[in-house]
Amino acid sequence: MEKEIIPVQEITNFQSRTEEFFPIEWYKEMLHKHPVYFHEKTNTWNVFKYEDVKQVLSNYEFFSSEGPRTTTFVGAPNKQENKSAILSLTSLDPPEHRKSRSLLAVAFTPRSLKNWEPRIQQIATDLVNDIKENSTVDIVEALASPLPSLVIADLFGVPIKDRYQFKHWVDVLFLPYNEERLEEIQLQKQQAAKEYFEYLYPIVIQRRSNLSDDIISDLIQAEVDGVKFTDEEIVQTTMLLLGAGVETTSHAIANTFYSLLYDSQSLYEELQNDIKLVPKAVEEMLRYRFHVSKRHRTVKQDNDLLGVSLKKGDVVIAWMSACNMDEDMFNDPFSVDIHRSNNRKHLTFGNGPHFCLGAPLARLEMNIALETFIKTFSCIEPIKGFELEKNLHESATGQSLSCLPIKVYK
Repeated sequence: MEKEIIPVQEITNFQSRTEEFFPIEWYKEMLHKHPVYFHEKTNTWNVFKYEDVKQVLSNYEFFSSEGPRTTTFVGAPNKQENKSAILSLTSLDPPEHRKSRSLLAVAFTPRSLKNWEPRIQQIATDLVNDIKENSTVDIVEALASPLPSLVIADLFGVPIKDRYQFKHWVDVLFLPYNEERLEEIQLQKQQAAKEYFEYLYPIVIQRRSNLSDDIISDLIQAEVDGVKFTDEEIVQTTMLLLGAGVETTSHAIANTFYSLLYDSQSLYEELQNDIKLVPKAVEEMLRYRFHVSKRHRTVKQDNDLLGVSLKKGDVVIAWMSACNMDEDMFNDPFSVDIHRSNNRKHLTFGNGPHFCLGAPLARLEMNIALETFIKTFSCIEPIKGFELEKNLHESATGQSLSCLPIKVYK
């Protein structure tokens, strides 16, 4: 049964692309005036404070990932009656969730990340070296967009030449919810999913008899309590990884450069002077400049844990990007400060059983991309006349930079 999509845009009611891209005033208003907010039209409870968001995300005895309604409109509709639990990872509660997650976790072990680092570094180096010195470059096109696509194609063990096709599939599968175009969008997503399956399924079959050092081989060999992935499940799982590993990381890198240009122009020089500060900068960007990050949960049993009377079946939306601005948790949260002692405590990647499996890979890519760029270029400057509103496009994760021109100097 397909889940009912909750039209989250009716809750936020942003008036422009720019406002949705970074709704800092909305965060302030909700945190200060409506920390626990019931929205009648969508019939949802919404929480914004750090401790409330953490509670909703982690306390699965009261707040379930299962339920008939969802805020997620990513991927293609799946009409299978007996869909594998492995493919429903984000909508399962423990203990069923643990086995599925354990199977998937083989693709993101510390050993894997250590092995991948040189490969990611080489891709980043090649992309940065292609940027001409003392020129104007679109950093989205030159680095932020291609890097995650190239990395995931390499880690899947598929031809690098096919990365553009990968990006196309991701773009379609991440098309945002639009009630007026719903049928058209769902057909596009189904077609993209079909093309992706037909492309990758033969690769999985071939890899079974020729294992290599890649994610597909890891998934083939994964086993928990005697359970292993089928070929079809591996293809479906890689589709989940494709979306999580390309779209959000690409936008996070682009947003980081936007912040260096427009939020804190002295930060680039500071990082130049001490490259070891890059990991701190990445964490602060994940806290401050990530997309409008949110997750929904369904109330499992009546409770008043959020200070209001919640009934079984109610939907609660936890706004992680807002809670990252909670003054009770972060000092002076509405400004960029890479020296903040607790900036790594942000909840951008979630919390509890559903903490994002791809978080270590996203962090690694962001760190490598930023460090490689800073070591190569001594200075960056914004372009006069840049209009943010005209350089954003809609995606399932929110407004994303389609173009970000910057001047670079060696």
